[in-house]
Amino acid sequence: MLPSATSPEAAVIGGGPAGLIAAEVLARAGVAVTVYDRMPSVGRKLLMAGRGGLNLTHSEEFARFVARYAEARPQLEPLIEAFRPEDLRAWCEELGQETFVGSSGRVFPKAFKASPLLRAWLSRLEILEVRFALRQSWQGWDEEGRLVFTDAAGKSMRAKPDATILALGGASWPRLGSDGTWVELLAQRGIAVSALRPANMGFTCPWSEIMRSRFAGEPLKRIALTFQGATVKGEAIVTQDGIEGGAVYALSARLRDAIEQDGSALLHIDLRPDLSPESLLRKLDTPRKGQSASTFLRKAASLSPVGIALLREASPALPAEPEALARLIKAVPVTLTGAKSLERAISTAGGVPFSELDEHLMLRRIPGVFVAGEMLDWEAPTGGYLLQATFASGIAAARGVLASLQIPDAALTLEPSSATRQS
Repeated sequence: MLPSATSPEAAVIGGGPAGLIAAEVLARAGVAVTVYDRMPSVGRKLLMAGRGGLNLTHSEEFARFVARYAEARPQLEPLIEAFRPEDLRAWCEELGQETFVGSSGRVFPKAFKASPLLRAWLSRLEILEVRFALRQSWQGWDEEGRLVFTDAAGKSMRAKPDATILALGGASWPRLGSDGTWVELLAQRGIAVSALRPANMGFTCPWSEIMRSRFAGEPLKRIALTFQGATVKGEAIVTQDGIEGGAVYALSARLRDAIEQDGSALLHIDLRPDLSPESLLRKLDTPRKGQSASTFLRKAASLSPVGIALLREASPALPAEPEALARLIKAVPVTLTGAKSLERAISTAGGVPFSELDEHLMLRRIPGVFVAGEMLDWEAPTGGYLLQATFASGIAAARGVLASLQIPDAALTLEPSSATRQS
């Protein structure tokens, strides 16, 4: 259903995934939608996320999937139940973008990158007559309750829609559009906002000069990280001032919170998680035959140069006893002293608490204004969980608008294809 001259009007502020999917839901139901964004184009962070492959969602069993949202699970589970991973895949296929499940269970478009999906999506929104007002920075509300925007030249414009969805993102990668300036605008209206903090980020640690100069950028492959009893297998990357990568991101919330509380966090890295301590000890309990320590570790334990360097960071004089050396390889201690900045984080923790919202994601203090996406106070690891909740919350906010305007919802997706159901 396309908007008509008498259609109710909605403003969506923010042109990321949450805002765009909200606009689609509203437009399909016949609402006249305008998407406002301060950047010259929309979907910039989505394109950035898809540079190495757009991880849309995950294929794991639903109960395990929603458990990834930790403290926010009670609030997010109903939203994701209404738009599940298989629904997201069906929606992509309706746009002509088939998906596949990778070896890790993560779901990607077959095109792999985000740009074909975004182009098809924007074409659909054009057909649905969604309007875009770009280079418009939201400045809050005026005395009459109208939305206020300014363009790059400082020229002001105002809008008085029937409903508004705020989908301005968090504050990570602000050069792509989300800079967190909305926090003060909501605080001025009495909305409590949990402090924005980095999520899925790297950490700093005091590497030696050798580690910084020779091994920055080197990957640590097939390792396992352990912190506070939680162990994650995967990969990491040594940086000039610390460590980052998928396995680190999976523990980042725990590590960040510990550093904020104690000033540092002691992470342990297992360089050979595929070997039991007994198997590793047998490999190390052999004559060295004049080999240097590095050569012996490379041949006997199959350690990479960066792995050996990591051992020396923890113990410059490597243990001579096989038992002590095996224990070190299985649990290399690395002291993390800080989290990387919010500007470099993949995502943002903190935001508008669910207690400030009703069951339709409408602000209790500002009727007719709904919130979606990373503006909400939740966090999740990488692996498809971020985008899934972002899409689901955008849809939920749009359906909240439709309910408030007493407009029937319109179907968003086709039935999942047999390929989607089977994969």
